[in-house]
Amino acid sequence: MLDAIRALFSGQAPPAPVRGDAATGVDPIHLAACALLLEIAWADNEFSAPERAHLEGVLARHFNLTPEEGTRLMAVADEARRNAIDHYSFTSVLRKSYDTGQKMVMAEILWGLALADGQIAEHEHYLTRKIANLLDLEPGYLSAAKNAAATRHRENASEPEGPG
Repeated sequence: MLDAIRALFSGQAPPAPVRGDAATGVDPIHLAACALLLEIAWADNEFSAPERAHLEGVLARHFNLTPEEGTRLMAVADEARRNAIDHYSFTSVLRKSYDTGQKMVMAEILWGLALADGQIAEHEHYLTRKIANLLDLEPGYLSAAKNAAATRHRENASEPEGPG
């Protein structure tokens, strides 16, 4: 997103946003969700290994993507996110395509990603709230999603590593 803004102020035309369609082989809903998740992941200027692992797991569980498909989606979504002027192009797709329950799951995933590295940075908090607002999620739903993500994070953190 910053690249597009820099291009605008430098007098260059920003690159056209990447669209999810047959040409890219990416579902537009998956693209929109992944781009927003990457915005959260990069909000603190670092896409940490725990955040990457969390996002890869989300893409596998919620979108039923193979690791290769997930990697491709992340690459296309990252380009789209960097070229976007705002979040509206992504949130509008999800707002039209998702019902309230799906939006709540998305909000919980956003909070889970923000928590993946063990702390929620101030800008991650701001962006998550902004995205939820653009998805037309009421504050009570957002709070419930945050609590659910925090509970899941604590439960996962307390699980033993396994044999060894």
